Amino acid sequence: MADPARTLQTSDPAVLRALAHPLRVEILELLDDDGELTASDVAARTGHTVANCSFHLRQLEKAGYVERATPRGREKPWRAAHAQRRMQADVDDPASVAGVAAVAALVVQREAARLVDHFAHPEDYDPDWVSATTLTTARFWATRDELAELCRAVESLTERFAGRSDDPALRPPGARPARLFAAAHPEDG
Repeated sequence: MADPARTLQTSDPAVLRALAHPLRVEILELLDDDGELTASDVAARTGHTVANCSFHLRQLEKAGYVERATPRGREKPWRAAHAQRRMQADVDDPASVAGVAAVAALVVQREAARLVDHFAHPEDYDPDWVSATTLTTARFWATRDELAELCRAVESLTERFAGRSDDPALRPPGARPARLFAAAHPEDG
């Protein structure tokens, strides 16, 4: 399980709004994947200007998403301030609900685009990995408690892979990066 001290849990509308920008979601993902990056590194990876990336990194810093890493000579890298982020809407605060919705929409759009791109390029498939890929949908009847239990179970699925991003020695031979994108929600009406 994730170290609670390294997890950002928020329903604060201001903190949520700070992440509700496509470039900021991308920057945070890059930092999650690479550990530490300078604004120049981020600019090279995203195609945005260094000034624009610096601005967005500072906005993420103000909201507590990123922090300065140890300088390397003249380089001033950034890193994610938390290993995980959990955004839970405060149902009594419409701004919090809207903030979670805005961030969720950006994350879903990013993940959906990644998935569409994956399936759109079958020529890139490694035949040995095809059977390890799935796209599954399901419709079922559940109580609120059952749905919440399912969500917790899905969230825990990747815990057994913890540490592999940071420590290559923990990766078994043949391991490669993979993604899990899951959503469980009640239908409207």
